[in-house]
Amino acid sequence: MGYFPFGDTHVHSAFSGDSEEEMEVTIGRAISMGMPYLTFTDHMDLDFPDCGVSMIFDPAAYMEKIAELKEKYREKIQIYAGIELGLQPHLSARFRELLHTYPFDFVIGSQHLVNGSDPYYPETFDGKTDEEVYRAYFADVLNSLRSFSDFDTLGHLDYVVRYGRNKAASYSYSAYADQIDEILKLLVEKEIALEINTAGLRQGLGFPNPHPDVLRRYKQLGGKYVTIGSDAHESSVLGSGFEEAKEILKECGFAQITCFSGRNRHFVKF
Repeated sequence: MGYFPFGDTHVHSAFSGDSEEEMEVTIGRAISMGMPYLTFTDHMDLDFPDCGVSMIFDPAAYMEKIAELKEKYREKIQIYAGIELGLQPHLSARFRELLHTYPFDFVIGSQHLVNGSDPYYPETFDGKTDEEVYRAYFADVLNSLRSFSDFDTLGHLDYVVRYGRNKAASYSYSAYADQIDEILKLLVEKEIALEINTAGLRQGLGFPNPHPDVLRRYKQLGGKYVTIGSDAHESSVLGSGFEEAKEILKECGFAQITCFSGRNRHFVKF
């Protein structure tokens, strides 16, 4: 299938409550695609509203499984142990303890809730306009970031737009620049990367998360670090949209992707 110059750093497996994909299936797919590395980032969404599945996993079992696969496939691909933390301000102490206990290579901080509700479910928008929910979401991102910043990249910044009643028709960077700029300035100040998450491309938005205008503004404000992830919950979409994302990043002034091992930055040039 050709050679991928960089790997996928936002990938879910059966350790996530919303995925059934076994890690080895995804690893096999990554190897066939020529990826030099792969980072699993399963969900750790503590105090998540009941959605019928668990959004947490056993970190000890998770690290043990990744160590096993890392050794098994060490001649073919580098496997990293990541995690996607579902940000909420009151979880800061529990997250710090978790990250102190387990040696994750890479930590994504993602806001999945707005006013305590997952926008994936349409009732989040009941009685509200898209703008009201979007603004509440960005306010929650900012509050979470002010409370806890021990993560490596901010995941899918405008995630909420995927689920709005009018989706992108109700959204632009300029309409929310006052809130988004505050978020981006904090990322730059704290030297946290910004993820380009390609799920938006395959979910009909017509752009990744965040919108290219947000990526461009992050660069203008002094942002240096971008990570790339498909947010794959099944191996068939691993690396999807990466070529388009690479061109977007080039147009925004970036010349390299950031990846992490042992929470340390490494760079892959385009």
